[in-house]
Amino acid sequence: MNNILRVFTTIFFDVSDLNVSLLLSVLQLIGLWRIFQKCGVKGWWAFVPVGRCYQLARCAGREAEAPAYCLTQLVSIIFSVYLLFVNITDVEDNSTKLLIISVILISLAIAFVIYQVRVILGLIEVFGVKKRWAFLWMINETAWLPALIWGFGKQYQPGWQVQDIKAEMERLATHGSATAMDEGLTINLKDRTVREFFQKKTLLRDIHMAIPQGHMVLLLGGSGAGKTTYLNAINGYEKANAEVLLNNTNMYTEYKKMQYEVGFVPQSEMMRGKDTVLNTLLDASKLRLPMDVSPSQRRKRVDEVMEIFGLLPVKNNLVEKLSGGQKKRLSISMEFLSNPSLFILDEPDSGLDGVMARELFTQLRKIADTGKIVIVITHTPDRVIDLFDDVIVLAKDSARTGRLAFYGSIEEARKFFGREKMEEIVKSVNRKEEGGDGLADEFVMKYAEVQYGC
Repeated sequence: MNNILRVFTTIFFDVSDLNVSLLLSVLQLIGLWRIFQKCGVKGWWAFVPVGRCYQLARCAGREAEAPAYCLTQLVSIIFSVYLLFVNITDVEDNSTKLLIISVILISLAIAFVIYQVRVILGLIEVFGVKKRWAFLWMINETAWLPALIWGFGKQYQPGWQVQDIKAEMERLATHGSATAMDEGLTINLKDRTVREFFQKKTLLRDIHMAIPQGHMVLLLGGSGAGKTTYLNAINGYEKANAEVLLNNTNMYTEYKKMQYEVGFVPQSEMMRGKDTVLNTLLDASKLRLPMDVSPSQRRKRVDEVMEIFGLLPVKNNLVEKLSGGQKKRLSISMEFLSNPSLFILDEPDSGLDGVMARELFTQLRKIADTGKIVIVITHTPDRVIDLFDDVIVLAKDSARTGRLAFYGSIEEARKFFGREKMEEIVKSVNRKEEGGDGLADEFVMKYAEVQYGC
């Protein structure tokens, strides 16, 4: 009976010691119930183990951390319940098991505390109170006090409610669309969603643009803004609720036909070090070129690509012997074999110095000048910004959804954001806790007004 009561208090009241007053734990849950109601969440979530952590993170504007916050508590509960019911009679025989479990529990406790601190600080920011309240929240014996005071005190009101995020999301929604181009890339993305924990999560929403042929486009956005998700939606790797047209052909419905029209170069280089440059490209040609292309035609195309990217002098060299810049050019050459109309590159200059990066982007500029569309992610854009035509800026709005904050020329971007450097533009739309200015919503709405009159 004692074990059962311990399990009950561990799960429902977040305490494992029966000496801690159950009354204080009940008072804390009652306070959370009122806080949830104030924040626009159903009050009964306060009495749901693990679930209340998720809802508290939502109230604190820390929904991104909510899954990990809940997971650390859930696993901690499982291990705690295991220890309560396991009767370890021989300490020596079970010393290894005890050590492993202890290390796991300590690690989980540290992770849980880190996430709890972030959530509590977020809640403090939402309620607009002093940070010293965090000390009361962090101690089990005193957490009931701020919970009750904030929950029932009329002067303690949240700056916004969870529903406000949804309302803000709707307010920022744009209902315009880009007109399909006969020659170019047209993107009309309504949303890209996934199912996560207790609800559906929107990763991207309302992204509409038309990119003409021959344009080299920079893709900007802070961590979590949805850059990779956006690129995967364009090339059809992760389909979204969208219409993506390349030269007026639907990328989704005609995927098999269009697979050779898109080249995607990931950040990581997937090449065998013991192969020569020539053999690497010949093997890649079997995948990147249609089946009906003859061996002689494949070899001719390989030679053309090696000449374009300056790899002919090292065609018989092993990949592992190449310089960093040569490996990048080889990685790009593998995707360029099919002569794609759309060329997407994720940080192709990663690990390269300024001179080598400049040389690489100059080559990409030449590719765009042949009528190709080149879209590039780079974390050091300002050193090569003069080579780009346009810039796409993605940003997380109040609902943590990736939104289009800007698409246009480089000079238009500078005027729109009031900043000269691209890195400063990224900083302006990043959240404050990420070291940014927290102006994502402002610029998303401003761009919507300029484009669609929303």
